Amino acid sequence: MDTQLSLEAQTLARLVRDRHSCRAFRPESVPRDTIEQILDVARATPSWCNTQPWHVHITEGPGTESFRSALATHVDRSFTESPDFTFPLAYEGIYRERRRVAGWQLYESLGIAKGDRVASGRQMLENFQLFGAPHVAIVTTDRSLGVYGAVDCGLFVQSFLLAAASRGVATIPQAAIASQAPLVREHLNLSDDRLVLLGISFGYADEAHPANGYRTPRQGISDVVTWRSAD
Repeated sequence: MDTQLSLEAQTLARLVRDRHSCRAFRPESVPRDTIEQILDVARATPSWCNTQPWHVHITEGPGTESFRSALATHVDRSFTESPDFTFPLAYEGIYRERRRVAGWQLYESLGIAKGDRVASGRQMLENFQLFGAPHVAIVTTDRSLGVYGAVDCGLFVQSFLLAAASRGVATIPQAAIASQAPLVREHLNLSDDRLVLLGISFGYADEAHPANGYRTPRQGISDVVTWRSAD
């Protein structure tokens, strides 16, 4: 039993640490039964009062191409952020620094020089091409459940990402897609009570692409935790 628990702990640690945001996909689709296996794991995610507020629209084949085309065309005509959930007002201090480090790593991997706004802007638009992924999962929550519904959906997203990684399926959760919530709502015919949380583009990674060749750093335990050992 101890050995089995150790193996399970090692597997979980490996999945969490090795999973990364994929920014270049191969074109082949993920089999429907594999996607259903991922969803079967994710649906066991815990939620506040067992509300299970998540719902997912998943595209495949022509459905993906139709959504990709609509999204890219919309952004090309008029790029205006209009998310259902308010985006951060600002990135200050350590949050700004971490964001910059992640951006620099991406641009360096692609040979984009600092200050090259044309090239960096072109790369930003890859978000709306789904980085070439053959699928996207649009995650929505119920408006009436507010922030706690969003938190529950965040747990669902992590379950989805890890279940996908365990089956060799690469992913990238994208707030950029949520920035175009009106277009997403219209394209998917979402009711007004459903709020767009994010999209998860997924498929098989193009491992040879330089955008997949780096990993962002993480905080140390001492940065994450404040211990209280006395009253």
